[in-house]
Amino acid sequence: MPQFHRVSHPDDPAVAPFRAIKERDLVGREGLFIAEGETVLRAFVRDAPERVAALLIDPKRLDKLEEVLAGLPRDTPVHLADQDVLDSIAGFHLHRGILALGRKPPTRNAYELLSSLPAQAVVLVLCGIANHDNIGGIYRNAAAFGADAVILDADCCDPFYRKAIRVSVGAVLSLPTARLTRTDSIADLLQTSGFEGLALSPAADETLAALKPAPRTAVLLGAEGPGLTPEVMARARRIGIPMANGFDSLNVATTSGIVLHHLRFAKG
Repeated sequence: MPQFHRVSHPDDPAVAPFRAIKERDLVGREGLFIAEGETVLRAFVRDAPERVAALLIDPKRLDKLEEVLAGLPRDTPVHLADQDVLDSIAGFHLHRGILALGRKPPTRNAYELLSSLPAQAVVLVLCGIANHDNIGGIYRNAAAFGADAVILDADCCDPFYRKAIRVSVGAVLSLPTARLTRTDSIADLLQTSGFEGLALSPAADETLAALKPAPRTAVLLGAEGPGLTPEVMARARRIGIPMANGFDSLNVATTSGIVLHHLRFAKG
């Protein structure tokens, strides 16, 4: 079992990394992140227990977490604080009663990540997705439909932001991810790695329902509004999702789910 430590005052130095969460999330945590809630904690301990740096928990939650805590390394600190102390530490009412301090995984090279994937693979390439709800929803869909990796461009928000992790139901913590620089060419990356890029467009001649995907497929998703750049669109296979009543666009996370569902079953 991990190491338990009782916290009776919010100024206890042992819980300093958990203090004033909202403010510190905005400026970054230098390789660390905060995750919250039982569902996310279960996913974190299941997929990457070695990256759990510490926990802060209302002791009333311990009975439900016995199995989870048993999966942690024995030297993992588990701080126990009653709800009022917990709220004072976090800086807001934490109704879930569970916080985890985690270490981000090492930064991965996008080309090396794609090259390491099997001959049959599906990846998501996200361009300019700056909304944490959308990032979290996309990761959740990627995990649900068996995507092999996620590639983020330089303008995407941090998937390890607390809200994105929560919306993803912990999928952010386990899906292989790489981030591009502003000078990286998405089209060149996919061509070199043997992936066909699919760009969703209302002006596409080919529909998703009729799509027979390549063995290695990359789903390109852009921010709602700006969408994908002309350069990316020009070198991708354009696919459309027909809609009713004059609608021609969907929320980007919803789109990811529809496309990934089709690709999963189209590939058998």
